[in-house]
This record gives sequence, structure tokens and C-alpha cells, in this order.
Amino acid sequence: MSQTESRGGSSPETDEGDPPAPITVMLSSRLMVLANLLKRGAILRYKRLAGLSSVEFGLVASLGRRPPMSVARLAEAVGQDKGQISRALAELVSRKLIAKSANPKDSREVLVSLTATGLAAHDAIVAGAQERNRRLREHLSEAEFEALLQQVDQLTAIAAEMLESEKTSR
Repeated sequence: MSQTESRGGSSPETDEGDPPAPITVMLSSRLMVLANLLKRGAILRYKRLAGLSSVEFGLVASLGRRPPMSVARLAEAVGQDKGQISRALAELVSRKLIAKSANPKDSREVLVSLTATGLAAHDAIVAGAQERNRRLREHLSEAEFEALLQQVDQLTAIAAEMLESEKTSR
């Protein structure tokens, strides 16, 4: 008898006949599982293709083929504060994937952009994302895909409202 069973609890191993935990069948939980699986797969792919961590690939993907941007704007684009991304930026600069320069309009501001090596990593990320997207879409008709996108957009708007509500409920 396990220690858990001897205290009157259940074994950590669940019987296949047991009903799932109520929270696991909720829409939000199922969407989080999907998002986490997609994120974990992406992290492994981009590590393999471009040698980038999850934070690094987020920065490279956000910089993309755009003009240089400020560190503050980049932090906003990836949803992290400047302090959180500074180490990743330093690592990307040391690996010559990102270049830093002073803003010609405001020398106090630092601009970051992808180098040629960074652009190659970005292109690998885009190609990988396109392949992942193709694999997901191949199981849906065009009508199903369009309906899914509309539903995801609607759920995203509701989730954003819920987040704002949580922020003001402190």
C-alpha cells in the first residue's frame, strides 16, 4: 500500500475509468494545453534550427525584417519588461544575431536590429512556423479554418477583457 493510500487518499496513478478532473475539461484548460504543446514544439524546433532559447526566438521573431526598434518598443512587442530581455539581448549581440546602435533622433535611446546572421535565424523561424501552420491547417477545410479563426479572435478579445478585469480587481 502506498503512503498516500495508507492516509486515506488515492494513489497518484489514476485508473483509466476515473473521470477527468473537472478543470481539465474546461475550455480554458484545453486551450492552455494546446498553447503549451505548440509552444513546447516551437521551442524545440527553434533551438534545433537556430540555436535559440524561447526568449531569444521571441526577440528575433519580433524584430523580423523591420527597421531597427528601441529596446522599450521591443519589450512591449514581446510582452516583457526591459530588464527581462536585457540578458537575452546581450547574448544575441555576443552571438552577432543582433546589432545595437544609438537612435540618430535621440542618442539616449538604443535601437536594436537583426544582423545578416540574425536575419537567417529569423527566416528559419518563419519557415518553421509556416510548416507548423501547414500541418495544423491540413486537417481543416477552408470554412472550418475561417470559423476557427473567428472563434479564436472572439475568445482572445474576451480573454483580454477578463485580464483587464483581473488587473482592476486587486
